[in-house]
Amino acid sequence: MPLVGVVMGSKSDTEAVQPALDTLKELGIDYEVNVISAHRTPEKARQYGQTARQRGIEVIIAAAGGAAHLPGVLASWTTIPVVGVPLPSGELKGVDALYSIVQMPAGIPVACVAVGAAGAKNAAFLAAEILGLKYENIRKAYEDYRKKLQGDGK
Repeated sequence: MPLVGVVMGSKSDTEAVQPALDTLKELGIDYEVNVISAHRTPEKARQYGQTARQRGIEVIIAAAGGAAHLPGVLASWTTIPVVGVPLPSGELKGVDALYSIVQMPAGIPVACVAVGAAGAKNAAFLAAEILGLKYENIRKAYEDYRKKLQGDGK
């Protein structure tokens, strides 16, 4: 059963989200992937947020560019931790998405990582840290990854 729900606003976001999927896989974390637009399919977003917990999802990674409403919309429908990944797009290259995600109103938090591929990867690591509080195998996999970092400086 997947523990992480990875949601992107458009199928065209797949390449930008791939580092998160690769990292989750590397750490042995089961995940599901969905394309849900906060603007084009708001009912699907509501349904996803409201049913995530009963489907076993414990962390949601939501990636979006532009106005980047998806992470906040999902957070409004669940109390599961949501990690927003701002994606670069248009003239502002993701700064607009970054501001949109970090400016959530008090009471409906969304964690936010860097814009783009590094952010997508860090969203997966943040999910691992959260899940590692409960799942020893995930904590161990993430700790092993961190130990490897000390050896090669990357």
